[in-house]
Amino acid sequence: MTSLEYREISNKDATSFLLPLHYSGRKPQLKYSFGAYAEDVLVAVCTYGIPASRSLCVGVLGKELASSVIELNRLCRLDCMTTPLSEFVGWTLRELKKHSLCVVSYADTAMQHTGSIYQACNFLYTGKTQERTDKYTPNGKHSRHYTDEYNHLRKVRSGKHRYIYFATNKTIKKAWLSKLKYTIEEYPKGEKHMYPLGEYLKSVIYDKDKKEYYYE
Repeated sequence: MTSLEYREISNKDATSFLLPLHYSGRKPQLKYSFGAYAEDVLVAVCTYGIPASRSLCVGVLGKELASSVIELNRLCRLDCMTTPLSEFVGWTLRELKKHSLCVVSYADTAMQHTGSIYQACNFLYTGKTQERTDKYTPNGKHSRHYTDEYNHLRKVRSGKHRYIYFATNKTIKKAWLSKLKYTIEEYPKGEKHMYPLGEYLKSVIYDKDKKEYYYE
């Protein structure tokens, strides 16, 4: 492949690229979107957005700095891109330093990801979230649509490896590091797994009455 050009792109262009390809199958909440181009063809996208959970933002650096926390929420490339994704992600992180942000990202164990790209970009590893279950609503609807009809069903949320990166100058990084609420751990090991483009991750549902799991 020819050399790549990296640049900031519109959230609309990022969404159009991601929806048919990324395993989540959902439109992300976006604040910053970046693209990698090969001869003006978009071959990779990396996006950042405000985390959906306020408690997550507070839980990283405390209430004072909660507004500075952002999540790397989508990363996807076409199979024809041979340049390491870590080079592209590294470029986006350098761009974010203009805004002084604390970046959080997760590697989903349901996709057998351990976060090798984040490790290559020198993210800090702060452990793995516990698997849990949420209220079930059909067709991926928001929990506000929940009714007692589905009380016997729970949607499984897989454990995820949590990574943190300070997209700041050295002075701010040192100050924020002292406020980090998580313990820094050694990187998890594991083989790198690529998922087939356009193949969405199926939801795992637990039936409490039947005591069994199934894919939605």
